[in-house]
Amino acid sequence: MSLTAARPGGVRHPIARRPHNGNVRFLRGLRQPVRYAVLLAGAVPVLAFPAANLEFLAWIGLVPGLALMHAAATRREAVVRGWWFGTGYLLAAMYWLAPNLGPALLLVAVVLGFLWSAVGLAVWSVLRPPITLLRAIAALVVVPSSWLVTEWIRSWQGLGGPWAVLGASQWQHPAILALAAVGGVWLVTFALVLANTGILVALAAKSAAARLVGAAGALLAVLAGPVAFALTAPAPVAGQVTIALVQPGILSGNYARVVRDEQLTASMAHRADLFVWGESSVGYYLPSHPAMLASIEHLSKSAGAQVLVDQDAANPAGAQTKQALLIASNGIEGRYVKTRLVPFGEYIPFRSVLGWLSKISRAAPRNVASGTGAHDITATLPGGRRLRIGVLICFESAFPDMSRVDADHGAQVIIYQTSDSTFQASWAPAQHAALSALRAAETGRPVVQAALTGDSAAFDARGRLLAWAGTSYRGVVLAHLQLPPASAKTIYDRLGDYVPWTATGIVLLAAATGLTGKRLSRRRRLAGAAEPPPTEQADVKSGAVADTPGSATPAQLD
Repeated sequence: MSLTAARPGGVRHPIARRPHNGNVRFLRGLRQPVRYAVLLAGAVPVLAFPAANLEFLAWIGLVPGLALMHAAATRREAVVRGWWFGTGYLLAAMYWLAPNLGPALLLVAVVLGFLWSAVGLAVWSVLRPPITLLRAIAALVVVPSSWLVTEWIRSWQGLGGPWAVLGASQWQHPAILALAAVGGVWLVTFALVLANTGILVALAAKSAAARLVGAAGALLAVLAGPVAFALTAPAPVAGQVTIALVQPGILSGNYARVVRDEQLTASMAHRADLFVWGESSVGYYLPSHPAMLASIEHLSKSAGAQVLVDQDAANPAGAQTKQALLIASNGIEGRYVKTRLVPFGEYIPFRSVLGWLSKISRAAPRNVASGTGAHDITATLPGGRRLRIGVLICFESAFPDMSRVDADHGAQVIIYQTSDSTFQASWAPAQHAALSALRAAETGRPVVQAALTGDSAAFDARGRLLAWAGTSYRGVVLAHLQLPPASAKTIYDRLGDYVPWTATGIVLLAAATGLTGKRLSRRRRLAGAAEPPPTEQADVKSGAVADTPGSATPAQLD
């Protein structure tokens, strides 16, 4: 709408607008209560994760936020509400990083939360009133795809990694995790968002047909997991192994930690096929400490099994690394160097720009050197049996591609070493251990996690819990595992990340369709504006002007 003012004589001219004040608009946005409601709505689904473990909220907890996006008056407001929702989700999911990041946690949440603006745009665009049958069907595909692409993008290590992916909230339900064996955690996420979208459509649509489609979509999402579980059989058992997870707890000093690990391992001598210590269990560069290495070699011989330790130390050149070392009675027989590092904890992304964070928080003062990628290690078990193991460290349990690489290389069991001692009083240790259930279901391999201070856990090849030791536990957990054949592969092993790639294609197609429709609508508006309004009705044959109301006759013109 243009503003005009009349000059003398009736001629109108436009009034000059004042330059837009961006600060005023920003402050006005902060005063809108509905946006804070969206922020809180973003935190609701986080309660589905450990330690709250209200898993059912993942099936319905997105509805309030999606409804607020749908109710936005404009496309721009829907985008902004999606942004606020994502910010609330990340703040709640990663609150435990506050000691490391300090006020920068808010900055990270706001920047990454912007990705959810795509969800707000998708909800508003495909569910604009009236919600027709076609729009209801489109919503059941486009909205879950938009959410999934958002999670997939932020799962890139450079943007922080895939922590609190919505599908991980279902870690206690093997029947739902069967979807992970088909399409990874991404397919579980798609099903959850599909259920929430279906509920929103059923509530918001006025058409009975559209409401029925929404309800059917939600029902399909709920039943997909149990159906997949019933139709897929576990791989045949090719062997068994007992792995001891050593959890010494918080101890003062590197030497005291090694001594306690040795004591606990010795107490379980000849009761396990392999002993696993947690991340940072050895704070010494063992090649430079031959006496300590010899002590662990002797321990391996007396305990009757090899010991998988984790060396967290700088080499003589000064490079800090974290390495899993498989130690036998005759020395080091295998190693793996941690590849995916914890953002801000072990390195600062874009350090040249964000290095100042180490001055105001406990962010990494220097970057840890990373390895070259996942690879298997061959352990020799009592009796001379050989076992291919995939060893990964700490944060790497969040990345489904790494355990899949290990499985593709023939690993029969996936082992994680971690230390969550910095976050003992938070939800982080439980959330971390729960990720192993997802990796087990995805790869069809049993998965164990040995945590220095908890939580240690073990899951079978379908993601079912076998053992769990919380942060208060001190001792050794024995995990008795059934091994699949080295050649066994799930559908996800074979096809990889086809689900997020398909979702990306859907989002791009929806965006192209939306842009095309917008251009056609604009052309129609312009074409309508270009047609001159009718002024006179002329009788062409007689040459006379029709005498219509408000028109002047030739006589009057004279």
